[in-house]
Amino acid sequence: MTAALPSLALALLCLLRAGAQVPVQPDLDTEKFAGMWHVTAIASNCSIFLKMKDGMKSSMAIISFMPEGDLAMKLVWPLLDKCQKFELLFQRSGQAGHYMGVQEKRDLRVMDTDYSHYAILHEAHHSETEPSTALQLLTREQDVSPQLLQKFMELILTMGLTEDMLAILPKSGE
Repeated sequence: MTAALPSLALALLCLLRAGAQVPVQPDLDTEKFAGMWHVTAIASNCSIFLKMKDGMKSSMAIISFMPEGDLAMKLVWPLLDKCQKFELLFQRSGQAGHYMGVQEKRDLRVMDTDYSHYAILHEAHHSETEPSTALQLLTREQDVSPQLLQKFMELILTMGLTEDMLAILPKSGE
């Protein structure tokens, strides 16, 4: 057991270091960022996502901020016969644009946004059984430009994800 402790400590330090290297949008303006977004592309190494990604369609995310600065996200995912709704709450951390999941061990960062066209979110799920990383491309309109999609694809490679983990979500029309 004591022989495993240095390895565990080293692994934890690597995870913390990797998390620290994820950039955050400087001086995130929550008023400009709030509102409706379309989830148009996702890249993740989560096994559940990888099994489902080929059947997914674009979804909607409605982002709002609580008076104390926490981020509330309502997601609507179109499924075959209905829409599935999720509500997530992330507590504000010490840095603008960085939030921690309330219910689960999730770390959400707004990496980049121009507020009116796109946003890129980084989410790390710190599960003991299956830790995962996801990048999401949010757009204000359902259409995504080829240039923005190229930027997103280049970014996923720098985050340790691969193109086979990418789903460009078709419009849902729902």
